[in-house]
Formats: sequence, C-alpha cells, structure tokens
Amino acid sequence: MTDTPDTPEAEEPHAFGIETLAIHAGARPDPVTGARNTPIYQTTGYVFEDAEHAADLFNLQTFGFIYSRLTNPTVSVLEERLAGLEGGRAACCAASGHAAQFITFFTLLEPGDEFIASRNLYGGSITQFALSFKKLGWTCHFVDPIDPENFRRALTPRCKAIFLEVLANPGGIVVDMEPVAAIARQAGIPLIVDNTMATPYLCRPFDWGADLIVHSTTKFLGGHGTSLGGAVIESGRFDWAQNDKFPGMVEPEPAYHGLTFHETFGDFGFTTKARAVALRDFGPCMSPMNAFLTITGIESLPVRMDRHVANTQAVAEFLEGHPAVAWVSYAGLKTSPYHALSKKYLPKGSGSVFTFGLKGGYRAGVKLVEKVELLSHLANLGDTRSLIIHPASTTHRQLGLEQQVAAGAGPDVIRLSIGLESIDDITRDLDRGMTAQSP
Repeated sequence: MTDTPDTPEAEEPHAFGIETLAIHAGARPDPVTGARNTPIYQTTGYVFEDAEHAADLFNLQTFGFIYSRLTNPTVSVLEERLAGLEGGRAACCAASGHAAQFITFFTLLEPGDEFIASRNLYGGSITQFALSFKKLGWTCHFVDPIDPENFRRALTPRCKAIFLEVLANPGGIVVDMEPVAAIARQAGIPLIVDNTMATPYLCRPFDWGADLIVHSTTKFLGGHGTSLGGAVIESGRFDWAQNDKFPGMVEPEPAYHGLTFHETFGDFGFTTKARAVALRDFGPCMSPMNAFLTITGIESLPVRMDRHVANTQAVAEFLEGHPAVAWVSYAGLKTSPYHALSKKYLPKGSGSVFTFGLKGGYRAGVKLVEKVELLSHLANLGDTRSLIIHPASTTHRQLGLEQQVAAGAGPDVIRLSIGLESIDDITRDLDRGMTAQSP
C-alpha cells in the first residue's frame, strides 16, 4: 500500500436556522440583472432552445419551464422555500389551500377510494371532503381525533390516507400526531397534515412522522391578507411501492409514454405527479404575483409569529377572566386539556387563532362581531390585523348544529385571529364590544 496525501475531510452540510431559511431558501440574485429580490415573472410561456429541448421538457426528461400553468420561476422559488422550511423534499403550489388539497387527493385516490379525516377541521374542508369529493367517488370518514385509536378503528381496505390539522381550526385543539403517524405507517398509507395554523415556525409535522403537508399560504405564510395560495409538500420518505394501494404512483402513466412516477422520480415522485397531471389537467396554478407576495411575507414569518403568539396568550388570559365569557379554548392556557400536547408539538407557542364562548350564545356572538371597531369582521385568518368571526353564522353555517358543535363552531363560539397591534388596544376593543351590548 502506498501512502496518499492527506485530504481534508468533507464538511457536513450546514443546517441553516429557520429564520435564515425564511429569507434565503430557494432564492438567488437574478443572474442577468443582479436583482436581489425574486423578480415577478409575469409571463405565460418560455422560449425553448430547440425542438429536442422542447420534447425533453414535455416528456419530463429534463427540468425547466414550459408554461406557467405548470411551472413559473417566481412560483418555483416559493416551492423551494416551503420545502426548505418544512424540511421536505419538494413542493407544488396551487391557487388556494382548497386547490392544494384537491391536487393532493387527486394524485392519491381512484374512484371508490376512501380516506380518514379528523372531524376538527376548517368548515370548508369538511364540506369539500364530505360533499364535493363524494361526487368524484371519494369517501371521507370523519373521526374524533382526541383518541388516536379512532383513526385505526375507522380504517377500511379502501382507505388510502389519514388527514388532520395539527392545530385545528377553529377550536384550538392540538392533535397528537405521533401515534396517528404510527397508525398510518402500520396501514401503509400516508399521513397528510394541514399545517396552516401552526406554520413551520411553530411545528414541523415531518419531524413527527407526517408524509405530506398542505398549506393555505393565504394565511400566516403570506401574512398580510393580500394573496391567495396553497401548497402540498412531500417528505420524500413514503414508499409508494410498499403495497398495491397507489397504482397511480407505480403503474405506467399513459400521458407520459408509460413512465412510472415513483420509479422515475423517487423521493419527489408524488410532487412531480401532482404537478404534471393534476395541475396540468385541472389548472389551479398560483399566480406569479401571489407567489411574490407570499415569498415577501415569509421573510418576516418568524418575527411575526413570535408577536402573534405573545399577543394571543395575553388576549386568551384576559378573556378567561371576563364576566361575559363562558369558556376559552386556547392550548396556551394551563387550563386547556391540550396544554401538554401544545408543549410537545408547539414549543414556541400555541398559535394565534382560538375560540371562546359567550354566555349570551348565538345572539351575543352576532352582536359582538358587529360592535368591535379595531378587530375586522371577515372570513380569513393569519393577518397582521386582528380578525374576528362568528363561525356558526359564516364559515360553518353550511353545517348542521351537531356538525358545528363537533367541529368546535357551536352557536356561542367566537373565533379570533390575533394580529400584531398593541395588546391594550386589542383587549380594549373586545371588552368594549362585550360590555356595550344592549338587549
């Protein structure tokens, strides 16, 4: 054996902090102009180098830009940033959170397939899953997430996924993800987690066994109430070939000359199929302008979330002692049954959306949203501004009384999304709204 020169050991890749990723992930200075911010590529199409290059792009044999319904440079930066923030392999953006959920399930399911979902979801998701998806031949079984074993009990041979919100909207319920992930893993199906309410700053579901994450980027990621969007992010760890449940991932795809997405693209095969088939054929793409605004919003996500959480903790404690309030459901309170789970999954704070109940019931709820002045009465959350809504008369009104109560949106419930204003101004407005009510 001959001696060889010493060579320096290769450095381990540096793991950047989430604050750094929120600003830099997926982006570089523009190579042509030197622009430091990601440009808004407000274009529909892209010039091909030659006929062979065009054919390779359309055959998925090379990566690049074809048409902005499929890929756009501004949207691509956002996709890389979201994958980086969540610790995932790849992401695909869509026009809204509902669009992201649709392309996720379209990629997973065949007609006649089923999936299980927590019953504590955003009201629009319950309607999408229970009614609209049924028209596509997909059946959702809703379960009470408080006992993780309920997910196991609901499994059927046609079940292809489990879906939950880790921090449930609107009830402030924290779902114990880890045992649910184990149930999904034992069943050979993916766990899909909606992380909209927590954001990757407060919780990273992939660290707890999730396989896919969906977001409404409209909310905290954008953060300013300016731009609709959604995303699905893939962990890259799920084995689509472990059983016969996912033919769309392991069988030849006719539209692409018989390639198989799992075999060809490996740990980002799901994202590629969601883009190359669902996004291509149904067209719910994110606009470049909305991607730009969301990228800009994400840069301040860590700072905003710290302020959101601090303000919300103070508001929840204020309401807990208010004479007009019957109860407060916020996992940051020590009195919450979800406080321990929040400490486990959300150590930086329990988010900024929660509910409370008014002693005066439905009538008092309607009066409160009409009396407040600083808080905005509207159907959104995750804004810099504090927002208020009475779910039973708005976001959850399409549900029956039993469904409303089960979803944490009963007649007496008020949902708050606490913003970044001065805390004294927020509590003053709420107090004035509750004490100024007249018969």
